Amino acid sequence: MTIENEIENENVDLITLGKRRIYLVGTAHISKASAELAESVVRQIKPNTVAIELCEGRYLSLKEPERWKNTDIVQVIKQGRAYVLMAQLILAAFQKRLGKHLQIKPGEEMLRAIAAAEHCGARVVMADRDVKITLKRTWAALSYWQMCKVLCGILGGVLSQETLSEEEVEKLKSADALQELMKDFTRTLPSVRTALIDERDQFLASKIREAPGRTIVAVVGAGHVAGIKNWITKPIDMESIQVIPPPRKSRKLISWIIPGLLVVVCFFVVL
Repeated sequence: MTIENEIENENVDLITLGKRRIYLVGTAHISKASAELAESVVRQIKPNTVAIELCEGRYLSLKEPERWKNTDIVQVIKQGRAYVLMAQLILAAFQKRLGKHLQIKPGEEMLRAIAAAEHCGARVVMADRDVKITLKRTWAALSYWQMCKVLCGILGGVLSQETLSEEEVEKLKSADALQELMKDFTRTLPSVRTALIDERDQFLASKIREAPGRTIVAVVGAGHVAGIKNWITKPIDMESIQVIPPPRKSRKLISWIIPGLLVVVCFFVVL
């Protein structure tokens, strides 16, 4: 494997695997510059395949942010899909709060890359692990105290009426800032790093490596770039990182209460 910088941008790495060329584009999810970069790389390279750091569920959430309004919330929780709806609503809430400051929707770079791929006739691969699996494996790693900590953090972020300064907005656009934020998060809750970050690095690396064609453009969050480069040539046990842990009996009630509470709160926030 060789890693180069053929495109003159510090956020694009060219990885050569034999005769295959993989352009790894590291993005900030709420940056207009990242959205423009992702689109321009796809249009310039005209790859066989574009791999995106999304699963089908998250893609639909970005493409149709209002689709959750037709959801039967009680049935969703009964079917164990509250985690997915929770993620959709949290995303919608943050979109509502940040949109006026950033003038771009979170995940816009993914949608722009997909549109560019369709324009070039490239195949699109959703390369991320199913969000339901990620959330359940992350949740299983938390203690009760950590659950409460995460809950308070999410609710505080969603409900906060604090306005962002221009300096804070610029920091949010920075890939380096996102990487530091990820590091801070895993230092605070080290038990969730494996499921939330490390396993997804492996999953993304495997899907990118397996993507069809000799030329691939992969668009991923900047925080995953180092991990993907580390795993891109290594054997990965994909089966083991997709197992959903069996629910513990003592957590059945809390597994209803917390997602249900988040869903209800976020429902009112995004209306």
